[in-house]
Amino acid sequence: MSNNTVMSGNHTDQQMSALEETRTSLCDQFASISGSDSAVAQCYLAENEWDMERALNSFFEAHMDSVFDAEDAEETKVVSGNKRKEVNSSDSADASGTKKKFKTGQMDCIDLTAEEPTCSSSVNPQESPAESVVTESNAEDSKLSVISWNVDGLDTLSLAERARGLCSYLALYTPDVVFLQELIPSYIQYLKKRAVSYLFVEGSDEGYFTGIMLKKSRVKLLESEIICYPTTQMLRNLLVAQVTFSGQKLHLMTSHLESCKNQSEERMKQLRVVFQKLKEAPEDATVIFAGDTNLRDSEVVKVGGLPPGVCDVWEQLGKQEHCRYTWDTKANSNKTLPYVSRCRFDRVFLRSAKTGPRVTPDHMALVGMEKLDCGRYTSDHWGIYCTFKT
Repeated sequence: MSNNTVMSGNHTDQQMSALEETRTSLCDQFASISGSDSAVAQCYLAENEWDMERALNSFFEAHMDSVFDAEDAEETKVVSGNKRKEVNSSDSADASGTKKKFKTGQMDCIDLTAEEPTCSSSVNPQESPAESVVTESNAEDSKLSVISWNVDGLDTLSLAERARGLCSYLALYTPDVVFLQELIPSYIQYLKKRAVSYLFVEGSDEGYFTGIMLKKSRVKLLESEIICYPTTQMLRNLLVAQVTFSGQKLHLMTSHLESCKNQSEERMKQLRVVFQKLKEAPEDATVIFAGDTNLRDSEVVKVGGLPPGVCDVWEQLGKQEHCRYTWDTKANSNKTLPYVSRCRFDRVFLRSAKTGPRVTPDHMALVGMEKLDCGRYTSDHWGIYCTFKT
């Protein structure tokens, strides 16, 4: 056997080894995104010529469309017998004597049309009713309230119940803006049927994607755009909505940056795009970014830190420990992992307008920390509830 033959054979072996390594990595990423296993991943990737985007879209179309079918069928029955069920649920609540689980009855989330923030209803007994209403209403109505939440739409286990849980939180907090990640088409269609007081801006209409919900009575949409991340392998992008709130211009942004520890370089590329858009916004506009960044603090340092004039809202409000970890497998049991992971993946960035009234962080809390009746949480992430003074 000649040396040339040996060298050719070695080169072929190296090529095959590299190809196998690449495809194994693609399978791992597919399984991580879809919540499936490596066998399913290999099947879908092979059928779609190892194109990640096509394979994921094929998977979601095959598995996700029917997730809410049983829920919709059950809801038809619920509507017809609603009055009887209300009486029964009231009786059972009195008998149980416990409130360990967050109640998400079928009808709790249907009407999300309340126009006033829930926190504006309290009355100070030392004030006259008229004074209290004017003072509280003016103070609270001028605040911008937002929720940011990775709702884990890729996990189909108890998904309809968990979607009802999200609706219950929206009804409770009545946020002006909702930033959502890991939506799937059937999930957002479910929300649209119930959150009728919100306008929906979507980052895509297939696979899984982000979305922004705008309260119609408080926030006016001017325009929106989707900014692609050119080298993403996980269908990620940046969704931007230009709006007005109380006469002020806002640029609202959300994204789900590349997942997994080994995708750090791609994640930092995407973070640079986000920071660039924060810096480029007009001086008379306030910019709020909220989303699942998957960031480690060291990655923020590596890209040069936050741009001038941009703050991390959690840090700005004093780094409160109770709302540090938004991904917490120690407290959240939705994902079964062989290790404990506590990370601040979900973050909110603010760049206040350089001219005109300034927007400042007011309050932050985590939401979704109560188990639902199904025994699971609304998501494997906690949601972030924030208010801003405007």
